[in-house]
Amino acid sequence: MTRILHISTRLILGGSQENTILSCEGQVGLGHEVHLAYGPIYGPEGSMLDRVRAFRTIEAHEVPHLIRPVRPIADMRAYRELKALIDDIKPDVVHTHSSKAGILGRLAGWNARCKPAVVHTIHGPPFLPGKVVSNAVYTVAERFAAKRCDAIVSVADAMTRQFLERGIGKPALYTTVRSGVDIEPYLTSHPTRDEVRERYGIEPHEFVVGTVARLAQDKGHDDLLDALGEDLRANEHWRLLWVGDGYLREQLERRIGEMGLDGRVVFTGLVPPAEVPGMMRAMDVLAHPSYREGLPRTVTQALLAGVCPVAYDCDGTPEICRHKQTGWLIPTGDVGRLGEAIRHLAARPDERLALAAAGREVAGREFSAAAMVAGLEHVYREAMAARDRRRRGSL
Repeated sequence: MTRILHISTRLILGGSQENTILSCEGQVGLGHEVHLAYGPIYGPEGSMLDRVRAFRTIEAHEVPHLIRPVRPIADMRAYRELKALIDDIKPDVVHTHSSKAGILGRLAGWNARCKPAVVHTIHGPPFLPGKVVSNAVYTVAERFAAKRCDAIVSVADAMTRQFLERGIGKPALYTTVRSGVDIEPYLTSHPTRDEVRERYGIEPHEFVVGTVARLAQDKGHDDLLDALGEDLRANEHWRLLWVGDGYLREQLERRIGEMGLDGRVVFTGLVPPAEVPGMMRAMDVLAHPSYREGLPRTVTQALLAGVCPVAYDCDGTPEICRHKQTGWLIPTGDVGRLGEAIRHLAARPDERLALAAAGREVAGREFSAAAMVAGLEHVYREAMAARDRRRRGSL
């Protein structure tokens, strides 16, 4: 049995958080003792804490000062809280997730008296286009943190390339472990496509372009309105189904009204992860015009549900959405081609089904939660061996 402590900044509804919790659940299933530390949960994105608490064998720990914004005083307190927690639990492995928890958690684990193996997962790029100063700060911080861990897990090969290009760590430090999905709920037929559509006032014959994402910057909701505004006005049987919530909702609703698209876009609000498979089945095409991604679990989920994705060629996205093999891949930000691809697929249901069927096979083989947990087992063994070498070197 291995004692594992995962550290995540916020347990909001999101891909990296679901990845982390699936990892915890799988590791409990293998007989490990699993702890999960997290910062205060706030905002409109929803919380996954109830799921953690329902899985009673995961020990949850709130870290009061672990917050997302950079706040030097709070960050120092969070570091001390994490270090005290690590020395109290005495884990064999500290596994950090997300930028803030990744930097503070790695430093706390590296300096803890109990000397655990320290592992970090890159779920997505922390570097923002045009943000020269903040990107430089993140690069320095990530270089510093990379020297204080035994292994780095990338959810996509693209993440490893981006970090190495910035001089963060050495190639031997990195291992790709795909972000896994609980496959079985996507392979069933309950609730059915028509049942989910009826719940949201969508007719069985209507063409539905769906998204599953926070209503936040860089997720591409405005791009979809630009790409499909004329189509939605011209085709009364077309709908957008937007699954999720976020701080941009009021702004998007206002723009939809200004475009004369009232009633053409369905907002579901926050949806528990258990309901996402049904939402996917209600779609004809999944649109994922995101400008920043690690590896988009939404695309994997759509393929498992038998739905063809159209996505921007961004970061790790092409590792699951392979152009004209498992979906359509669009140059990032090319709104014109985004609309063209969706119109093309709207007119060709057989092509949509063929692409989704090919993608389902790839997703089931390479992106299962079981494969992810098995990959982490290998990483942990290597990290603990590196930790032991560190211990011997310090004697």
